Amino acid sequence: MFFTIYTIKIADISLEPYQILNQSKSLLFNLSMVFDKPTGIANYAINIANYLSPLAPTLLIANSKNNFSCYPVPHNMTPAEGSKGHLRRLFWTQWELPKIYHQLNANLIYSPIPEAPLYSKCSYVVMCHDLIPLRFPKLTSPLTNYFRWVVPLVLKQAEHIICNSEATARDITDFYGISPQKITPILLAYDAQNFYPQPTVSPDSYFLYLGRHDPYKNLQRLISAFATLADKKDYYLYIAGATDSRFTPLLKQQAQELNIEHRVKFLDYVSYEKLPIIISNAIALVFPTLWEGFGLPVLEAMACGTPVITSNLASLPEVTGDAAILIDPYDTKAITSAMESVAMDSQMRSQLSSCSLERAKLFSWSKSGKATVEVLARYI
Repeated sequence: MFFTIYTIKIADISLEPYQILNQSKSLLFNLSMVFDKPTGIANYAINIANYLSPLAPTLLIANSKNNFSCYPVPHNMTPAEGSKGHLRRLFWTQWELPKIYHQLNANLIYSPIPEAPLYSKCSYVVMCHDLIPLRFPKLTSPLTNYFRWVVPLVLKQAEHIICNSEATARDITDFYGISPQKITPILLAYDAQNFYPQPTVSPDSYFLYLGRHDPYKNLQRLISAFATLADKKDYYLYIAGATDSRFTPLLKQQAQELNIEHRVKFLDYVSYEKLPIIISNAIALVFPTLWEGFGLPVLEAMACGTPVITSNLASLPEVTGDAAILIDPYDTKAITSAMESVAMDSQMRSQLSSCSLERAKLFSWSKSGKATVEVLARYI
């Protein structure tokens, strides 16, 4: 039944472009995963699109984007649709995308995620953000199986692979045996028009976590660390990020069992416009993830001048340099100690804030976009 519904939806989509397409366009930028409440990967795709104009791409997108040639794709293939959206997008990628590729006389697809037509005559470059599903596998997870069986085929058939850090590049080589010469790490960036220091408006003194609630994000240890703060009654822990019915109830239950439920606030999804205010007003961003392909919340916090406490693993040292307190994310006492140090030492907070702002200046979407254009131009 599901496949029948999907086929009907695809068949009902008008393939007339939003704008009159130039049939000489040679690059297709696949934005079929973009939706109204974007998170890390979708934010990357939206931001990088603005800097691909030298290649005159055609965007494959559900909602048209000004100043670009756009080609409409179904609306029901995004993460907002859950696993069904992912499955619809996979079918669309394998059967409909090659037709669009040939219809528009394209000679390269750029995909901001490791999805592309397999065993087709379509040339493509893909972006690989991380291999989290393999680092923290779940036997029954469709995503783990996708990364185990499909992603290696996508990456091996790609003309080239872009990734977001040296850490991810090493993972691609270690897990899949792909030559480093086929991989180009390009660090991500932040929106300087949105993320910058904001005035103090919150009456609360709070530590902030920003991101998903998946187990590898290490929120259980963060909550435990907060519970052992010497003066926890003076502080709050704000957890910002879309709630997840699989994980959030367990975290709330943990806070209740530790008798700190009134000090831990779950903010749910925070709009893009409000994020800088919440980040700027925090004592520190505490991001003790067990692994990260890049760690965009860390960079956005640094851009706001907010002290950062984060993991000494994976890509985080690449992002922070010496501008953050790096801790062992498996050591709850280390997380607590770092939080206490930042809370009690105003001079440390000031120094971390200054270092964060300077470090953030090294990152820009213009720099990331230029590097991406240089890679793509080699294969058009």
